[in-house]
Amino acid sequence: MRLNKYLSEAGICSRREADRIIGDGRVTVDGKTAVPGMQVEENSCVCMDGKLVELQERKVVLLFHKPKGVECTADPKVKKNVISYIHYPVRVTYAGRLDKDSEGLLLLTNRGDLINQIMKAGNFHEKEYLVEVDKKVTDDFLEKMAQGVPILGTVTRKCRVERAGDRKFKIVLTQGLNRQIRRMCSYFDYEVVKLTRIRIMNLELGDLPKGSFREAGKEEIETLENLLREGKNNRRQEEFLGGKPVKNAGKYRIPENRKKKGKRKQRRFL
Repeated sequence: MRLNKYLSEAGICSRREADRIIGDGRVTVDGKTAVPGMQVEENSCVCMDGKLVELQERKVVLLFHKPKGVECTADPKVKKNVISYIHYPVRVTYAGRLDKDSEGLLLLTNRGDLINQIMKAGNFHEKEYLVEVDKKVTDDFLEKMAQGVPILGTVTRKCRVERAGDRKFKIVLTQGLNRQIRRMCSYFDYEVVKLTRIRIMNLELGDLPKGSFREAGKEEIETLENLLREGKNNRRQEEFLGGKPVKNAGKYRIPENRKKKGKRKQRRFL
């Protein structure tokens, strides 16, 4: 088994993040510093930051109502990191991020297979959000949001958008660019006041209290696995209308010809 898969199935992180951790020299196998791509056996002694990593037998999928301010990281130096916040007895990691300023449904699990499949954009898995903005939502705004918006050097995929109130709307995305909804709204001179994720595929936030979590039921997991299987079998090659999104979103600047005229300055999302 590849080491990154071992760490993923142990509930440490996704395979991609595991490669970064290994590359940083934080992982040892049988007392020797690991290297990316190496193979391990079930009886290998794998340690991360000096702590033994073992494959876990009981698999769990948690639905967590993340409050605003909690960060999607396992870094113990971050005061409100999500792992310490839920303090679950089984080691889990998050499947897809939800930024610090947003709230709503976040999945945590120790099933590496689910994490990797959910995070693959080519599988076009749905995520639904309830968004509140700083001014009235117009039909023109909703139509343009649904058709795709030029951000981060590309054009977002077409999506479903519907009004949910005078200053609220629901949006269903099948991709997860950096602060995508906030950037899309900003392009049309709207500012997001509150952003809540209410659904990931078949799993819904429902009336789960803020700051609470629950384990997914057997039927929910079965449906989720079926949807993931369908997505994997029908995986599509990504076609970027405006080129591939920039990798370092923090350094991206809105092109000069797209900046709004007037006193209002463009907001930066770092």
